[in-house]
Order: sequence, then structure tokens, then C-alpha cells
Amino acid sequence: MLSAIVITSGTAFGTMCNLILVQLRHLESFLAVVEEGQFAAAAQRLFLSPPAVTAHVRALERELSTRLLERHPVSLTPAGERFLPHAFAMVTAAGAASGVVEACGRSKSAPLRVGVAAPGSGELTPAILRAYCDADPQNTVRIEGLNCTDYVSSLVEKRVDVAFVRPSFQDERVRNDVLTVEPRVVIANIEYEIADADHLRLTDILGLRFMGLPENTPRDFANYQHLVEERNGMAPETALDKPATAQDLIISVAAGRGIGTSLLSLQRYYTWPGVRFIPIIDAPWVPTVLLTRRDDLRPEIQGFRTLANTLVRDLGPELASFSGVPPQGSASGG
Repeated sequence: MLSAIVITSGTAFGTMCNLILVQLRHLESFLAVVEEGQFAAAAQRLFLSPPAVTAHVRALERELSTRLLERHPVSLTPAGERFLPHAFAMVTAAGAASGVVEACGRSKSAPLRVGVAAPGSGELTPAILRAYCDADPQNTVRIEGLNCTDYVSSLVEKRVDVAFVRPSFQDERVRNDVLTVEPRVVIANIEYEIADADHLRLTDILGLRFMGLPENTPRDFANYQHLVEERNGMAPETALDKPATAQDLIISVAAGRGIGTSLLSLQRYYTWPGVRFIPIIDAPWVPTVLLTRRDDLRPEIQGFRTLANTLVRDLGPELASFSGVPPQGSASGG
């Protein structure tokens, strides 16, 4: 059973993952100053100059929009006291992730080909990629954009080695590692009547016209996109447009062609004039997953999977605490 991060606060989730992505050195400098009690002593411990450590702490404070340390004398502010356990957890998680990659080793020096169906698992996707590359200077990745027709085929045809996609796929050829679980949203043109609502129920949208999908779209994705299970297996009325990517879907919605559905995190990456994202409060939540081939036993694939699950395991409880929301359960990987 693998714990999944439950996305209830997009802002908190993004902040936590962004800190891992671009500010790991800043977190390490912050912790060193707290533990040593002096910027100069922290710099000596980290083999850095005192100005560099000072710059790291200031950058971290800018990222969080709050002061973490008093300077004279050095002491934690109330905000710093609250943030300290989260900083420690994030550095520990990144270190553990690096350790598992190193332990698993590599079978060859070629880049790991990573498929991403935007936006993948949100900010967690680049955080995992950064942790993987930081674990070993020889680790390199090549990112390939995926559309809804090739989530599984790109893997089984060996065009990519791993893939960040949504939702999970019931296919014996692939393995699903659940990374996050998110609520659903409707993407609607602002001129539609439903666009004025703060939230919607399934009964408000199931009778509307949905965007079509390319003919070779996997059934699992079509069922997710069109809420097929929620309408007792019946297909919806669909528009002539058949967008294959999130951006194409939003463009068609903006043109008034119909409505679309997605997960909560999408609205953090895609904004478009004339489009609203509206929560569906009674729709089942949906996982984002890391897909790998079941028959791919290479050590770097096992290392990448273990790294991703280590970050999810260690960051999940901290994210809930950071956002002020209690944990809401777990999901299993297939």
C-alpha cells in the first residue's frame, strides 16, 4: 500500500514541491544556521562563504514571503519555528530519494526518457526529476510531451521509459504508482450558465455537450474525461472538436464548443481568457500516476520508482500539516 498525496491546497502543494525543486541548498543553509547559531559557522560547515549562506536564507524567505530568522542575535521567528520541521522533512526526503537511486545503480548511461502528459502530477513531477538528477551527476533525463492517445502506447512501444499521466490505467503491461489524488473540475466557457457557480454537482453537467476525443484514445482516459461511470456507462453528447492535449481542450472550451473536465491542479498551469475552472463536489477524486512497464527490470527504472514513492511517502504528512489540512487516506499502486 503506497500513500498518495491528497491535493486539497494547491498553493501549499506547489510551495512544498517548488522548495525541493529549486531551493534545496537554501533549505540546507537555513537548517545549518539554525543548528550552528551563526551564519559564519554554518558557512564553514557547508564549505560556503558567509554571504552565500546569507543569500540562501534571504531567497528562502522571499519564496515563503515571511521572515524566518532574526539576525542579531540569530534566532527563529515564530514563522521560522513553524517552518523548521517542514524544512527538515524536505531535506530528509530529498536525501532518502538520492540514496535509493544510488543503491539501485544504473544499467547504462543513456538518458531516462520521461513522458509527461501535462501537467503530470503538478509540481511533484519536476521535483522528482530534479531529485533524480541530483542523486547522481550521471543521471540525465529527456522529457517527451504526451497526448491522451499515447499514454500507454508510448511505454509499451518503448518510446519512453516512465510516464507521468492521469488517471490510472488498467493494463496488464504497465504498473501504476499513485502519486497524488485530486478533486475534479469542469472547464467551461464563461458565457455558459454553469460558469457563474462556485461549485457544481454531477447532475448539473452530465447532460451538457462534452469535448470529443481522438478515436484511438485509451478507454480508461475516455471514461475519466467523459465521466462515463458516473453516467452509468453511457457516452455523452460530444462536440466535433477532438482535442488531444490540455491546451487544445482549453482552446476549444474558450471557443464555446463544449465543456471539458480535468483535475484541480490544471488551473494552476493553464489560464485562458473566457474560461473558468469549477469544482465538481460530488465526483470521485482521481489519481495521478507514474506509469512504468511491468517487464522493465532495469535498475534505473526501479530507482526512479522508489525515489518517487519515497518523496510521496515523506512529503505527504508534511504537506497536510503545512496546508493545515488533515491527511485523507491513501491509494495503492498497481
